[in-house]
Amino acid sequence: MTIIPEGYESRLSLYDTQRAVERIKYIFLAKLCTALHLVRVTAPLVVDPTTGMNDNLSGIERPVSFDVLATGKNAEVVQSLAKWKRYALRRYDFNMGKGLVCDMNAIRRDETLDNLHSIYVDQWDWEKVICEEDRTLEYLQDVVSRIVTAICDTLDELKWHYPQLDVELDRRVTFVSAQELEDLYPELAPQERERCFVADHHTTFIIGIGRALRSGRPHDSRSPDYDDWDLNGDLLFWDDVLGCALEASSMGIRVSPTSLDQQLTIAGCDDRRKLPFHKMLLEGELPYTIGGGIGQSRLCMLLLGKAHVGEVQASVWDGETVRTCQASGVQLL
Repeated sequence: MTIIPEGYESRLSLYDTQRAVERIKYIFLAKLCTALHLVRVTAPLVVDPTTGMNDNLSGIERPVSFDVLATGKNAEVVQSLAKWKRYALRRYDFNMGKGLVCDMNAIRRDETLDNLHSIYVDQWDWEKVICEEDRTLEYLQDVVSRIVTAICDTLDELKWHYPQLDVELDRRVTFVSAQELEDLYPELAPQERERCFVADHHTTFIIGIGRALRSGRPHDSRSPDYDDWDLNGDLLFWDDVLGCALEASSMGIRVSPTSLDQQLTIAGCDDRRKLPFHKMLLEGELPYTIGGGIGQSRLCMLLLGKAHVGEVQASVWDGETVRTCQASGVQLL
């Protein structure tokens, strides 16, 4: 459901918004590559579903699929590149401490449409080779802090070009586990826990997404075959315009053969063991990595103080969203 705050007005015209989106994507990509030692690579829009390479997300989303006339086989539009990136690091022979980043464009046909969600997803999908000794919370937290610095530095540069922007972000990251959030707010649903906590800690990283908490339920669903559920998390910023916690990135240290084996069993996904990608992982043929996705439209929306993601990306919307935005003077691209 789309809700436009009363009195909301965009700080930028439609023309300046388009220019600013271009500027953000250029500036942030350069800062991210420097911070994490990444190289931009070309990535696929579609993959062969029989390889197990597509992201299953929470396991219930239906990928967009179609038949390819020339091959006689089906293809799937990617939902993310979480698995493909790890395979690409091995194929392209990336060295320890180096990584890749790509423009990921996906279609998530089952996504709920509201201020923050669209069926069109665009991310900076990144992945980096690490050694086994780096599979620690300390390493994860250092990477998160580097990403936050790159985001805040991008905002500073953006405001130099557009001084009318009044967005403020907190460079200090508060790290909290999903279990600690549940203990703090046992009566609240996970999204409400996030809102309450991030309202007081404006830049927050929630650690431990996917594994069941003491309540018996996970903070949020996460596919068992890319993130290690004990070494992953979500990066959230407080959005003053919407008065909510805005998730800018989902990321984590990727599964080892041992943690993949455990998580497939816990999730009831043992059938995936026979897929080529999963066989390579279980047999230790892929490098240890850390990676994630940083939402391009989400970040543009946050840095530009926008009330709806449709102000920074072109997509399709339901009638209620269109009517609500028109009534509030919000221009959807």
